[in-house]
Amino acid sequence: MRRREFIAGLGGTAAWPFAARAQENERVRRIGVLTNLAADDPEGQVRNTAFAQALAHLGWNVGQNLRIENRWAAGDGQRTRTYAAELVALSPDVMLATGAAGVGAVLQATRTVPVVFVLVPDPVGAGFVDSLGRPGGNATGFVQFDYAISGKWLELLKEIAPSVTRAAVLRDPAITAGQGQIGAILAMAPSFGVEVTPMNVRDSNDIERGIMAFERTASGGLIVTASSLTVFHRNLIVALAARYKLPTVYFQRIFVANGGLISYGAHAVDQYRRAAGYVDRILKGEKPADLPVQAPTKFELVINLKTAKAIGITVPPTLLARADEVIE
Repeated sequence: MRRREFIAGLGGTAAWPFAARAQENERVRRIGVLTNLAADDPEGQVRNTAFAQALAHLGWNVGQNLRIENRWAAGDGQRTRTYAAELVALSPDVMLATGAAGVGAVLQATRTVPVVFVLVPDPVGAGFVDSLGRPGGNATGFVQFDYAISGKWLELLKEIAPSVTRAAVLRDPAITAGQGQIGAILAMAPSFGVEVTPMNVRDSNDIERGIMAFERTASGGLIVTASSLTVFHRNLIVALAARYKLPTVYFQRIFVANGGLISYGAHAVDQYRRAAGYVDRILKGEKPADLPVQAPTKFELVINLKTAKAIGITVPPTLLARADEVIE
């Protein structure tokens, strides 16, 4: 062996344990994730997996330089607050929180731990950030939609079921977004000739009683607004809408995938992927106060033709042509 090759070989051999030691000594970062779904909810698993995969693409790998602490609130307010405090007590480097209820609970527990949020309709109105461009505090993230989209849900209801003249709007009155969404729908109602009835829901009993009472109304339809509560109880809402043959518009695809009629809203999984980018930047030293809150970049219109047929609705061809996904 030539002397130069021998020395190079020694250099490579010597460098290997040094690199291994450097990797072993790399500080493991901890992320706390507060999810508004149950641990056995397939949708929650899909979202959190997308988040972890996006982090891996950025060099953060669970079991190597990253640890993720997951807590599943399952749409329960008390559990949300308990888990938020529990995660903060673990002193994570950054937290990911879903929905207005989750973010509110986390920010009540800490004003120092960096927080990235997803699927939040109105972070300024809720007091989570000072402004979209300059959040100012320890939180930033991704807006679920502008309230103007709520008027679009009413428009879609009339388009897919023109005979509807009365609409019940399911909302969570405990969150700022519940008020904002119903306000936008009420403002648009006269132009569509629809009488709107707000339906405040706090649990499954409220949902069942409210829909059962409303189904006696002739020419009625439903609009389900965005909240952790409605997401968690989506199977119940979809089942009741089917039982009473109520045309219903939802804010997220997962309702339609579970048998709902039609939905229009931001792509949820895409927000989790984008959130990983902000988590990466925070772990590398940037502050949430300097990272602007971002609007959705991906929306989807989804229609379930099987459900339409079951409740006696013929979907207009023009609406089908605009759909991003048609479930048959």
